[in-house]
Amino acid sequence: MSSATPQKNTTDRKFSLVVLISGGGSNLQSIINACQTNQIPAKISAVISNKADAFGLERAKKAGIPQHVIKHQDFNSREAFDTQLAMTIDQYQPDLVVLAGFMRILSKSFVERYLGKLINIHPSLLPRYPGLHTHQRALDGGDTEHGASVHFVTPELDAGPVIIQGIIAITATDNPESLAEKVLIKVEHQIYPQAIEWIAKGRIELKNRLVYLDREPLPACGHQTHY
Repeated sequence: MSSATPQKNTTDRKFSLVVLISGGGSNLQSIINACQTNQIPAKISAVISNKADAFGLERAKKAGIPQHVIKHQDFNSREAFDTQLAMTIDQYQPDLVVLAGFMRILSKSFVERYLGKLINIHPSLLPRYPGLHTHQRALDGGDTEHGASVHFVTPELDAGPVIIQGIIAITATDNPESLAEKVLIKVEHQIYPQAIEWIAKGRIELKNRLVYLDREPLPACGHQTHY
């Protein structure tokens, strides 16, 4: 599969992000913070939520970022919702679309529209534990390590090429709640801004399902960092 890769800007226009959320938006906040400190040389052009009460919308408002609500309940099919979502995204002509706790499975046509420009963060060390309840599954599996992965989105759920993984140790006292908190704060809030920074700086390429960092191919697990 050949995919377009976000290109580093050669003009004065700042690299543009559109972020999709459904909830509290703590990963969104980490991205906002990294843009404000210029760790990520980019601007968040819009935040879109499928839920009107998502606290992440307040985070966007506080940061002066345009917000949109597109309720999936207002549409009679996933494709109709995704069509409206794409129309809203395309108003901003983003270089990258970022899923940050966006709790909707996207249609194949939507994913293919943004192939190579659409990324997600998943709370497991992919390919282990795609889908839901990853923390409980890691504990049930007797794993000694857990973490999160940032990956390009493909039509197959949680199966896209991995850019970066953050890894933490599982301790004897961990439960699903404590593990979820550790992964979110220690890992997700670090690796998502890192991945977006690399993409915005033109350091990441996607070619035939292989991710390259600084023109060197990454392993299937992406770049790994222990926390």
